[in-house]
Amino acid sequence: MTITFAPMKLNHLSFPSSAPAQTAAFFEKYLGFQVALSGKHCILKCPGFDVVIENGSGTAPTWPQTFHVGFELPTRADVEVLYAAMAADGVPMETPVIEHERGSRFFCRAPGGVMFELNTRADAAQAYRGSFD
Repeated sequence: MTITFAPMKLNHLSFPSSAPAQTAAFFEKYLGFQVALSGKHCILKCPGFDVVIENGSGTAPTWPQTFHVGFELPTRADVEVLYAAMAADGVPMETPVIEHERGSRFFCRAPGGVMFELNTRADAAQAYRGSFD
């Protein structure tokens, strides 16, 4: 039997953090989210969905090695500017800006340990362009 679903949209993401205020500040400064509520946990807003930063009670979560959240930027230049700003601020970088067949990208860690991929698909190989909206 095939189940048919009504169209869905992303409602929210939720992350534990040993440092919720610092994790929320990362989202605000580098990713353009607005902090809507701060306290035991933080609710962050952006167009289309929310992020909830849960209080990990001082215990750093253990993430699977490749678990990450990806955000897309319009151009490689945007990726490079954000990389330079984060690196200058001491954000823990997992990679430099790398060329990839699906588009340029880099990986970093936010306070609390979650890994982020910041990429662009503007320079992706032609074979991958058909899968983009």
